[in-house]
Amino acid sequence: MMTADHDCLLDQVSQALLDDRGLRAIWLDSAGKKVAFAYQAGLDHQAADRRLREICRRHAPLEPRAGDGGQPRCLTCENHHSAALPAGLRLVAMPDGGLMLEKLSCVTAPRFWRWHQFPWLEEVKPGWLTDAHREDLHEWRQDMVFAGACGALVLAGFLIEQTGGAGSLAAIACYVAGYLAGAWRPAGEACALLRRRVVDIHFLMLCVAGGAAAIGHWWEGGALLFLFASSGALEELAMARTRREIDSLFKDAPQEATVIVSGAEQRLPVAQLAAGMTLRVRPGELFAADAVIVSGGTAANEASLTGESTPVDKAAGDEVFSGTLNLWGAVDCRVIRAAADSALAKVLKLIREAQDSKAPAQRFTDRFSSGYTWLVLGGCAAMFFVWWLAAGRAPFFAADGERSAFYLAMTLLVVASPCALVLSIPSAILAGIAAGARHGVLFRGGAAIEKLAAVCRVALDKTGTLTTGELAVVGVECVPADQAAEFKQVAAALGNHSAHPVSRAIAASFSDQALTVTVADFRAEAGLGVTGSVGGRAVRLGRRAFFAGPDGDWAQTFPEPEPGMTETLLDTGAIKGRFLLRDAVRDASAPLLADLRATGLRVTMLTGDRPEAAAKVAQQLGLDDYRAGLKPEDKVAAIRAWEQAGERVAMIGDGVNDAPSLAAATVSVGMGLRGSDAVLEQADIVLTRDRLENFKYAHDLSVSAARIIKQNLAVSLGVMAVLALGALGARLPLTLGVIGHEGSTVVVVLNSLRLLFFAPRKNQRLATKT
Repeated sequence: MMTADHDCLLDQVSQALLDDRGLRAIWLDSAGKKVAFAYQAGLDHQAADRRLREICRRHAPLEPRAGDGGQPRCLTCENHHSAALPAGLRLVAMPDGGLMLEKLSCVTAPRFWRWHQFPWLEEVKPGWLTDAHREDLHEWRQDMVFAGACGALVLAGFLIEQTGGAGSLAAIACYVAGYLAGAWRPAGEACALLRRRVVDIHFLMLCVAGGAAAIGHWWEGGALLFLFASSGALEELAMARTRREIDSLFKDAPQEATVIVSGAEQRLPVAQLAAGMTLRVRPGELFAADAVIVSGGTAANEASLTGESTPVDKAAGDEVFSGTLNLWGAVDCRVIRAAADSALAKVLKLIREAQDSKAPAQRFTDRFSSGYTWLVLGGCAAMFFVWWLAAGRAPFFAADGERSAFYLAMTLLVVASPCALVLSIPSAILAGIAAGARHGVLFRGGAAIEKLAAVCRVALDKTGTLTTGELAVVGVECVPADQAAEFKQVAAALGNHSAHPVSRAIAASFSDQALTVTVADFRAEAGLGVTGSVGGRAVRLGRRAFFAGPDGDWAQTFPEPEPGMTETLLDTGAIKGRFLLRDAVRDASAPLLADLRATGLRVTMLTGDRPEAAAKVAQQLGLDDYRAGLKPEDKVAAIRAWEQAGERVAMIGDGVNDAPSLAAATVSVGMGLRGSDAVLEQADIVLTRDRLENFKYAHDLSVSAARIIKQNLAVSLGVMAVLALGALGARLPLTLGVIGHEGSTVVVVLNSLRLLFFAPRKNQRLATKT
């Protein structure tokens, strides 16, 4: 039963879970200050997202209450959730922190859930940078100033000592000031973590610096702080560079829009736009939301979505997309989706969330580093007593030329600290996400990068993936044959009046030939075709069944189209004939498949088309391995069979009817993003510019990221092992230990930054073809 107090967060979240049949689980992460929820794949989750955000805005994060056995409580009140949960729900403590409420289900059900996440406290709206975030991009400058001040003051103290002022107040004053400058940022980080009972690398470095000063080794401690602060500033610079690459995508997010209210213009922030509002967009302005043009005509530059700079003509009834540029005409358009729900906003939001998500290997190093820090502290303390009591060294202050047990323990503490190890993976993952986003590949977190690098088979849907998904005219047959020009003119003119895909394909193919033809009495016959009057004579365009009857016997003189071909017949009275259309194969498909096979990947086409049509496309692509006539469940069965055989499969689809197979694959890849919620919801990786060839770039980038992560781990672990052996042998001076430790950290970060410059390799086959 629910408690009587409706202000309890868990009660409200439980009720939301019960009310929405598609909502499967809710994870409240107090440590990460975020909320995640799982939704049944293929169902709309927008209502649940809005409801949960509203609930969580009214509550602070959960924390365990001391003395109550870990029972969660809401920080905004003292009410405990002491009553039993409603039937069908259970409460689970998550290993990484927080609590999860979930509906009881079969063990295989979570495989088909899609997880969505949002920040618990302060939400960064997609497309708009907060002032705090802008400050983060320049935080490294302040850190560099502190590091420089630390180095200068410590060097001044060292020079005073060398000129005969050892132990003087001036030297000590310089050292103390340098220590304060170098320790300012690490101390803040360490204190914040200590309040949560967490000890990390910052605490270890401060201990070493303080210990060195305590035994009179001011110079070594100051050098450590200077190098630690400098490497920290360089790390901040590297991360700022990564964030800046991602934030460059936000330049296409408009800030304000002109709204027509009662016939008058009014400027509103984009965040306040809602479906149904009418916008006025002038030449040179960005469309502020996904909308449909209601009056006027123009052309739009949709490069931010498709990567193509060729203008796309827009007229009344055409859809325009947020972040695209209105080129030459003033238009009024009706908003069909709020700015926060537009395709562009969703991509920007997913990029933000991708930066916060962790790869499996990164989660391992996070757990490892926490326990390892305590192990290092305990081990150094034990070695202090070994060197003091067993080896007979002076405990703290040794004679000239000797090293005390405490000095050796501080050296071991420095070289055993896992700075470089902890940064090995996240620095590479963030750089990989930034590089991919800049080149039209959206990785939904580090796990997607890791998984894609490990695949050995690529399965591709045909329609909308290997093909464009749009029909194109490939043949024209008419009688008499010498009247083909007029035949095309009439067909294009009729097609201009129809929204049917076949009619629009014909109109697009012969758009330059319909300008002199006027159509009157246009009428669409549902399921059959269109009719009209041209020059006083009746014309008909449509399916073969549209011409059944005595006056349509001529249609039977044309043979049935070959598999995979679509036909449309036209009767102008004097001229009769047909158009043959086919879903065009992407120019990049054949070269891409050849490149994938050349890298050792197995490639298979999965399609629901007839075997004859599939064979035709496979022949065009030079593809031997294909499966035709598949239902969605057949595609899933094929993918599972491969995975049970030990293969890791990447499935590429258009996200509309491929949801089951995308969910079943090791890693799912979606094509395009214009208005396709299915792509953004199902895919681990989204090719945002609808370019199939970008999959090869995504795979190459993933492989390169995996290689760099291995290099980083080898460098960090190797340097740590060598320095630790030197420290255990009491032969490594503290200064050299500091240089080796901080140097390996800088090397790891710089090595990861190479991914920011990872560019797509030119496809020689495609270049030759085009």
